[in-house]
Amino acid sequence: MKKTKDLTRREFIKAAAVSGIGLTVVPANALGGTGRIAPSDKINVALIGSGTQALKMLPDWLKRPELQFVSVCDPNRESYDYPLWGRSKGEKKGAPGGREVGRARINEFYAENAGKGAYKGCSAYADFRELLEKEEDVDAVFIMTPDHLHATVAAAAMKKGIMVGSHKPIGNFMHETRVVCEMAKQTEIPTQLFAFQDPQELYVLKEWIGQGLIGEVKELHRWTNRPMWPQGSPYLPTNTPPIPDGFDWELWLYYALPRTYSPDYTHTVFRGWYEFGGGCLTDMGYYGFGRTGGC
Repeated sequence: MKKTKDLTRREFIKAAAVSGIGLTVVPANALGGTGRIAPSDKINVALIGSGTQALKMLPDWLKRPELQFVSVCDPNRESYDYPLWGRSKGEKKGAPGGREVGRARINEFYAENAGKGAYKGCSAYADFRELLEKEEDVDAVFIMTPDHLHATVAAAAMKKGIMVGSHKPIGNFMHETRVVCEMAKQTEIPTQLFAFQDPQELYVLKEWIGQGLIGEVKELHRWTNRPMWPQGSPYLPTNTPPIPDGFDWELWLYYALPRTYSPDYTHTVFRGWYEFGGGCLTDMGYYGFGRTGGC
């Protein structure tokens, strides 16, 4: 069990989570400071998953002075073959991704922010289990992996007393979702789902329905421009080139059934296969089918 660096800070964050704020970062004045936040008051974050969505969200996270990114994990070392948003076919060069890309961006930001020529404080791992074992000062993990690893990584982190922030969904299957939510309740570890939405309009609509103002609701329709990449094929991929150098296919699969590597499974397109994701529903349904939140 890793040591707690700052019990007062942890208790504050835990109280915030119980009150419904979740893993929302704490402003400097709430921590008793009026200027720069002391290193001991920062939340040390490990980024688990460094693909398209993680690198898209990382810049805004890095600007938050309450967060300090100390480690990155991804079974892919570095590549530039991630499908670009909205263009699933025909790219000659894709988007960047991988742990070394994430680490470089974190180190570059902190070097520039400190006015130094270099910063090397961010570590990188291929296996999240190794990261959780070796990085004893991690306070929180931000889970940005394909869906089939969300619950697994969250459970492993909570077992070590580490706070969990995760992109949607909480789990890829209902059983693992129930297991990890129950673990969050039992451990009282602060958790947060990044796709959380709580708009006032939903409460107004609920009142309308409850009062019968719009009649009996029989159907709910949600429109989206998905799919942005191939989904729903009844056939396994026939595109099975050699595993790219620097990509650990077995780590990417983790507990999933063994299968031949194909780029049609990995990176941004994983949701096209039920073992790794839930298609359009888990991609955009979270944003339109009512209130979503942490465990």
